[in-house]
Amino acid sequence: MLARKWSYLLSSAVAVALSRTDLDRELRDRLDDLCAAVHARASSGPSVNPAGEQIGEQLVALGYVTEDGLRATLGVLGKGLLGLSEFQPAERYAEPVVAVLGALSSGFLAASRRAVFEQQESMQLSLLKAVRDAQWHLRESEARFEEVATSSASGILVVDPEGRIRRANAAIGEILGYSTEELTGFALLDLVHPASVRALGDAMRSLLDGERERVRQPQRLLRKDGDVARITVALSLLRGADDRPGHFVAVVEDGTELMLLQSELRRQALHDVLTGLPNRQYFTTYLESALRRADPVRGISVFHLDVDAFGMVGNSLGRPTGERLLRHVAQRLKAVLAREKAMIARFDGDEFAVLVENTATTPDVAATVAEINRELAEPVYFDDRGLAVSVSTGVVRRPPPGWEPAEVMRAAEQALRRAKASGRGQWALFDERQDAEERRVDALAVAMPGAWEQGEVDVRYQPLVGLAERALAGVVATLHWDRGDDPVDHAGCVALAERSGLILPLGEWQLSTACGQVRWWGRRAGSAAPLHVSLTRNQSRDGDLVRRVRRVLDGTGLPPARLTIGMPVGVLAESDAVDNLTVLAELGVATSLDDFGLGPDDLAVAAELPIRSVRVAGRLVARQAAGQADHLADLVPLVARAGARVLVDGLATREQAEWWRAAGAVAGTGPFFGDPLPAGAFHDPIEWYD
Repeated sequence: MLARKWSYLLSSAVAVALSRTDLDRELRDRLDDLCAAVHARASSGPSVNPAGEQIGEQLVALGYVTEDGLRATLGVLGKGLLGLSEFQPAERYAEPVVAVLGALSSGFLAASRRAVFEQQESMQLSLLKAVRDAQWHLRESEARFEEVATSSASGILVVDPEGRIRRANAAIGEILGYSTEELTGFALLDLVHPASVRALGDAMRSLLDGERERVRQPQRLLRKDGDVARITVALSLLRGADDRPGHFVAVVEDGTELMLLQSELRRQALHDVLTGLPNRQYFTTYLESALRRADPVRGISVFHLDVDAFGMVGNSLGRPTGERLLRHVAQRLKAVLAREKAMIARFDGDEFAVLVENTATTPDVAATVAEINRELAEPVYFDDRGLAVSVSTGVVRRPPPGWEPAEVMRAAEQALRRAKASGRGQWALFDERQDAEERRVDALAVAMPGAWEQGEVDVRYQPLVGLAERALAGVVATLHWDRGDDPVDHAGCVALAERSGLILPLGEWQLSTACGQVRWWGRRAGSAAPLHVSLTRNQSRDGDLVRRVRRVLDGTGLPPARLTIGMPVGVLAESDAVDNLTVLAELGVATSLDDFGLGPDDLAVAAELPIRSVRVAGRLVARQAAGQADHLADLVPLVARAGARVLVDGLATREQAEWWRAAGAVAGTGPFFGDPLPAGAFHDPIEWYD
């Protein structure tokens, strides 16, 4: 459909030497090439785009495709490409589309210019022959000149050696806004912009002196209405039979509209299509210059903003409403920062950036962020719906001297990430010490997959001890990363895996390894102790969790009844986690609530879901040991009434173990019973309890 629309608009705008069917087929092929170029640009980033330039050249080769044809092409493709399903989301492909269309325009201009130059050379040769013959066949040459000049779309001027126009065709009159009669007798240099007079005068003198045969150069001519016409002029000198100078012949091609189109394409390449704000590329370039000229005392401030819950707007009210909201945010940011020397840019999706060059009157960061959120909190109405949003903001204030733009943008992004972790509408200031710690943790998270591959991450086992019978009641599988003098325990491994996205494959491997080990212990020593494996929030709501567990049980042969899967009690507010827990219970897998707080909400979850046990959070154990939570003894029986066994994490002393046994807890784990150990070193923990 887009190719047919392109064909229709192009054939309506210009005369093309092809039938409609042939033109449809030709443009369909060119559209395929354009789409391939856009995908290549999107995947490889900014680079030279020869494919776009070749398509522009091929467009000129169709014949008689003038600026109107280029304008029609850019108009239909500029809107149509971003409407294609293969270029969704549009924000991702906006810059590649603009870049490829820019390359198409560049190729068109280059090919058009070559065609013009070839036409000019051919015309000059014809004119040279016509003028020479005129000395012998004046009438015939006059008629021939008139025919060439009248039919030409290029402007033609015949100028005497003194520089006065002796003849002009209608095309140059249209370019400059004069009639041919008005141009006759005019001094050519009087039509040239003052800044370009010298260049054209030197060119004419070089022709008179015989130094050159012809000259081509861009020029600026003055129109009758005072505007400037940007043209390309090809100038040659006709000599008589005695080789004396006769007349200059100037062939003029108007490039004003093409230059305007080029300028607009350059502007679009540096601006966001939706809001008209500078884009990331322009912002980064501007940031580089702002860092160099920043006031040494006040410096600059960079704000990285993310519109909170923007996805909800698009999902519920549709993409057009989301786009209108983004334009509204852009306008509100402009209003808040109108008194500052500031650049506002839109990055990808719902992200914006602001660069403020601080002065003595610039408000502090907190005041600026508060004002932005106050403005955005005022509802704006789209189709009778009042929408109000907030932004999370990361701020870099007065970046150190010598920082590159990439460092500033990374720091702002890190600050934004911390702000979003604190909740919606929050802001965070970049802190070098916090950043150093976050970079250390990120480095560990990035290195963890390789460490796992190299066998540095293993599964360790911690005893779960019955508090009454003082016997092994289960085995808890944990993760351990052996890093020499700086090992990472289970909590650290889980946090790193969550941070990097490794948690799902690593968690399945942990489960498979532990199930296989417990199954082997059962065969070798007759142990029937159940295995306890705790999941993270992401694991608990994983849509493939049940399939993973079944695959592990089938592969290891461990009976489902010997496996206890624990989920954080907080995640069971989400339906995906509830569904997973329910199906696992139906399969015969025991289920447990981890990080249990003994509050009314936690007790309600334990009563409503098929739970076999709960694991009291280690923080409650610590509070009880400090004498701050003796009331917990009254809550443990409530869990038992809900049909769940109470397990306790983090027991460090005999006194703690005895207190929780008296309170009704069934079993516990912690340093008192032994730290997690490799499978080969795991042994019965009763010797420590006794």
